[in-house]
Amino acid sequence: MKLFSTSRAARRAATVLAAGTVAALALVGCSSAGGDKPGGSAAGDGTFAAVEAALEEGGEITYWSWTPAAEAQVAAFQKAYPNVKVKLVNAGTANDEYTKLQNAIKAGSGAPDVVQMEYYAFPQFALTDAFADLSEFGFADFEGDYSASTWNSVTDGEAIYGLPQDSGPMAMFYNKAVFDEAGIEVPATWDEYYAAAKAINEADPKKFITNDIGDAGFTTSMIWQAGGKPFTTNGTDVTIDLQDEGSKKWTENWNRLVTEGLVSPTGSWSDEWFRGLGDGSIATLVIGAWMPSNLISGAPDGAGDWRVAPMPTYDGKPASAENGGGGQAVTKQSENPALAAGFLWWLNNSEESVSMFLETGGFPSTTADLTSPEFLADAPDYFGGQKINEVLAAAAEDVVPGWSYLPYQVYGNSIFGDTVGQAYENGTDLNAGLTAWQDALVEYGNGQGFSVNK
Repeated sequence: MKLFSTSRAARRAATVLAAGTVAALALVGCSSAGGDKPGGSAAGDGTFAAVEAALEEGGEITYWSWTPAAEAQVAAFQKAYPNVKVKLVNAGTANDEYTKLQNAIKAGSGAPDVVQMEYYAFPQFALTDAFADLSEFGFADFEGDYSASTWNSVTDGEAIYGLPQDSGPMAMFYNKAVFDEAGIEVPATWDEYYAAAKAINEADPKKFITNDIGDAGFTTSMIWQAGGKPFTTNGTDVTIDLQDEGSKKWTENWNRLVTEGLVSPTGSWSDEWFRGLGDGSIATLVIGAWMPSNLISGAPDGAGDWRVAPMPTYDGKPASAENGGGGQAVTKQSENPALAAGFLWWLNNSEESVSMFLETGGFPSTTADLTSPEFLADAPDYFGGQKINEVLAAAAEDVVPGWSYLPYQVYGNSIFGDTVGQAYENGTDLNAGLTAWQDALVEYGNGQGFSVNK
């Protein structure tokens, strides 16, 4: 599951969502409509007992999801809890769904009981009081069941707004055949990665170390790995500093690749991109751990050539970041939040459900799966029989702590192409692009009721 696509269609969808959030964000700190309706808030006693009772009693809930495993998961849940009826709705992928959810929040009705949500979008909807606080149902007890970075993505202090479903710790996927042909060792540092980029392109000008035309999710993940913390939020006070030490560390590294023409100007998820991955003209991807199934299905010509290595770092010490993934939340419009919480618990905490999700190509957020001998022993033929999950699970342990997204990251991503994207298009300094992005984010946030950089 990719974090965010910078395709034109995705940008248009994000822009529509951004326009729809204006009224909601202008009321920062206020409860969403529907929060006062009977049963419309988490009213547990701080333990899991209310959830168990609700599952036994039964009822009907609605679940919005775009994941390929959702139908099978719902069927299995209803078999395990025959008194519960789950209405599954595909309300669209990512931004399409978020637009519909925001409209339902604004209208005070129409939201599902349980909703799919990418990690970068959680803060925006949590801020507008759209989600129930699951700590009221004893969900704090489940913290140890998930990787630290994914748990952090669905919580805010003691408030718990969802449960993680999958994760995207970053690693470097690389075409071993291209590296061998150019006589290059696998880079462990970004300086070595830059040297490899030059060597690959000099050996064959049609081949590039990677592709990049500007992607918000990739950029924020790379700044995250570099130790940057450009977004901090305290209530309605927001600080944005896209020139902090980590941001500059990333641009110092990546600028030389972009300005020297060492990255392919190919958009990710395009047919051209998959062809490049298959024929070796794109030699690496620094991306989330959910990538293997996409390579196997989308670039079959690369079978046997690809491998996985830790993400290059600035000092040679292990460091990763999350790139993609998400979970589910219970909305405050739910008339039976205890039952909705029970379904969410089963969905992302039961072995049966998690196994179904992983079979469709997801990468786990659950510590039990990340440490499972069977999971770690998986050695796909596509990757030359390498035990790739050993590398990917280690990346989950190495995610740099302390990252946070903007409380209006969905909007922020939608304007990335108009700011930082221009630096890519013109082959100019990425710092100037980040500064333009920051200026636009500050102006927007102040216009929506936040106090940004004041």
